[in-house]
Amino acid sequence: MALSEEHPSLPASKLRLHSFIAVGVVVLLLLADQLIKVLVKTHMCLHESIPLIGQWAQLYFTENRGMAFGMEFVGTAFLCALRIVAIVALAYLIRQVIFRGGRVGLIVCLSMVLAGAAGNIFDNIFYGLIFSESSSYSPAWFVPFGQGYGGAFTGRVVDMFYFPIIHATFPSWLPIWGGEDFIFFAPIFNLADAAITCGGFATVLCYYKSLSRLFSPVMQEAETVESQSSNDEQGA
Repeated sequence: MALSEEHPSLPASKLRLHSFIAVGVVVLLLLADQLIKVLVKTHMCLHESIPLIGQWAQLYFTENRGMAFGMEFVGTAFLCALRIVAIVALAYLIRQVIFRGGRVGLIVCLSMVLAGAAGNIFDNIFYGLIFSESSSYSPAWFVPFGQGYGGAFTGRVVDMFYFPIIHATFPSWLPIWGGEDFIFFAPIFNLADAAITCGGFATVLCYYKSLSRLFSPVMQEAETVESQSSNDEQGA
């Protein structure tokens, strides 16, 4: 017998609490991500840099079509479609994890990934409609809806966090890259990218077994029988 909505693995109060935690994580990360992006976009010129800790940590304003950490391999519309599918799938997965009594840490990690995907797709969908074009000599500004630099699903994602901790040169004897400069850490990213990466890695490293156990038919059967037995004992 699999779990059903008539026999959840948690009491209603905990289901509500865990749902509130998931929604809270998503909303807080979305608000923080968008606030940072709007402030950067409306106060910094494109490719402007503001040192935070020497040259090791910078705010560096750049834009991309939507790939995490500024990478660009496919078009914006395709990325939007992928993110919409991912958001729907993640929302369903989080609902199932909550319903099956998953650990709070797992719920938080999955919610971080969901918030990150939603944050970047918000840029893709709306920024081209509500902002003027960013340039190297002038920050962008808000414009009447639909009069921005692009259309729906053509907005560019705002990135700003840059940590070029190591700047060195590959040894000349190294094949292919010998003599070339390299920077670690070169990618420029935003809070949404960080949420996706941290939430995803934490899920795999810390909660993979928990996630597998939640969706194992054998474990579901055992937990259902145990729950029913406990209910029967309480009724007796």
